[in-house]
Amino acid sequence: MEHPIRVALAQAVRALPTGPGWWYEPKFDGHRTVVIRDAETTRLQARSGRIVTTAWMDLAHAAMALEPGTVLDGEAVIWHEGRLDFGAVQSRASASPARARELARTKPASYAAWDLLAHPELGDVRTRPYVERRRLLLDVLAPVGTPLQPVPATDDVEVALVWYEALQAQGIEGVVAKRGSSPYRPGRIWQKVRHAETVDAEVVGYTGSARQLRALVVRLPDGRVRLSQRLTAALAAQAAAHLRAAEPGGLARTEDGDAYTAMPTGLVVEVLAGTTRHAVVTVTRLR
Repeated sequence: MEHPIRVALAQAVRALPTGPGWWYEPKFDGHRTVVIRDAETTRLQARSGRIVTTAWMDLAHAAMALEPGTVLDGEAVIWHEGRLDFGAVQSRASASPARARELARTKPASYAAWDLLAHPELGDVRTRPYVERRRLLLDVLAPVGTPLQPVPATDDVEVALVWYEALQAQGIEGVVAKRGSSPYRPGRIWQKVRHAETVDAEVVGYTGSARQLRALVVRLPDGRVRLSQRLTAALAAQAAAHLRAAEPGGLARTEDGDAYTAMPTGLVVEVLAGTTRHAVVTVTRLR
């Protein structure tokens, strides 16, 4: 299996697709994480391809209970007082290894697994249909237990709609729909309905310094280049780790005349869809 592993994504839609062959899963609010159980150790990979094991050592230790050769796709999440705490996830992801270990003691992570990419005996199973991968996923996780657990899944759209309405209070973002016959491949092969809709944007620069970011400059899906609102401390720290590893860039200006440092980062962020009509955008998370 190639590394980094390119992950499947979901396309935002206004309503869940219906009809025979569709399956539905609640969408957990956390950080996309691939768990790779090697012969002797476990590695965790972010959606971007970065290895993020040190941020999630509690999950890495738990994943040692998996059979070698297992690769999972899912979400690293943190539950706090009965609901998902995305702020705690952001803090963990941007923390130093020592700080991450400290945070893990007070707010341990869980792993919401929704797909199996490699099976310890069958090898790469990405070409197999979703329903078969789902069955294999349940088999692989059955002897492991918490904090690695499969997400719920149903082929009943009425149940999915109940999840969409009833689980919002627990921090569930929405519902993802998947074809039961579909293989796993990179790109937007699934569909999602969310309570707060976002779009992906490419980071093309920043304001402030690479160590003390104020805002990001992003290229929106329609090609416009816009300055974000000021980042939260957690987002700034997380983005700074990416920028320090990128090639230094030169000065540039957005279409609105805002000066910024331009650089190719390879970084993708989510921004609130409702803000993209205006001169600034709100970054919600790094992808």
